[in-house]
Amino acid sequence: QVQVVESGGGLVQAGGSLRLSCAASGRTFVNIDWYRQPPGKEREFVAGINWNGCTTNYADPVKGRFTCSRDNAKNTVYLQMDSLKPEDTAIYYCYGKSRFSVGPGSWGQGTQVTVSS
Repeated sequence: QVQVVESGGGLVQAGGSLRLSCAASGRTFVNIDWYRQPPGKEREFVAGINWNGCTTNYADPVKGRFTCSRDNAKNTVYLQMDSLKPEDTAIYYCYGKSRFSVGPGSWGQGTQVTVSS
């Protein structure tokens, strides 16, 4: 079973940037997705990157502002968030699943991102 741990959240002004990290352990060839849950709303998909970094995809609200990358030597995936908006305020979660796994993946504990106007 893969384990994932997020870090890097914080408070930033609108227009600013943050970089989140998702450290994975326990399995290799792990696909990573980022989700977020704004206050009072459902959890939603933000971005994803496959195990070798060759494929990424993004939700429409973050396209052109967020960039997902990975350093497999460090078993870490990054979510670079630029031009942040107050509506990006949410708890951000990392979800990891090995490409060889037939069972469910694993969620991290989440990291809070707050964007002030």
